[in-house]
Amino acid sequence: MITIVDYKVGNLGSIQNMLKKIGAKSEITSDPSKIKSATKVILPGVGAYDSGIESLKKYNLWDILNEKALVEQVPILGICLGAQLLCTKSEEGELDGFGWINAEVRRFEFKDKMLKVPHIGWNYTSLQKDSKLFKGMYQDPKFYFVHSFYMDVNDNSGLTKTTYSFEFDSAVEKENIMGVQFHPEKSHKFGMKLLENFVREY
Repeated sequence: MITIVDYKVGNLGSIQNMLKKIGAKSEITSDPSKIKSATKVILPGVGAYDSGIESLKKYNLWDILNEKALVEQVPILGICLGAQLLCTKSEEGELDGFGWINAEVRRFEFKDKMLKVPHIGWNYTSLQKDSKLFKGMYQDPKFYFVHSFYMDVNDNSGLTKTTYSFEFDSAVEKENIMGVQFHPEKSHKFGMKLLENFVREY
């Protein structure tokens, strides 16, 4: 059973639908007792950094997720804002993130107005190290992005790079903790394969 954390910051149905397509059972919940018993967690999210943190704390999920990640070491996959919350802090807000990944979240700023912010649409990823998350992945993997901020990793947890004027960290992995800036649930066969690997390889 995959537990999808519902902290009221995004449409989670598309993630659950993609999991259903690969034959994985999942539940969407904000119930702390259910998340306490989770064996695998997806932390999605769209919107502002501080709002996401405040919402997790409002629903009494912050400490539970710390316990799941750091003590029980269950596999956790952050998606979009959920991935950014794994980092230490963000230029978007004032609050500290989980800090599970040694990375800061930075704002896209371009002098060249030909590049739009947010970064929206399909883009390629370049794998930086071996990972079960990308096991058997289709050639030239590309994923769907919608974001104005990006992860800037300070250690060896960077998993993929993507280019949008410059290279940025588009996925991270450190032991049981993974995060992807893109939306696998909107990324067709590539996203389906990534989620299948998360379900079956960890």
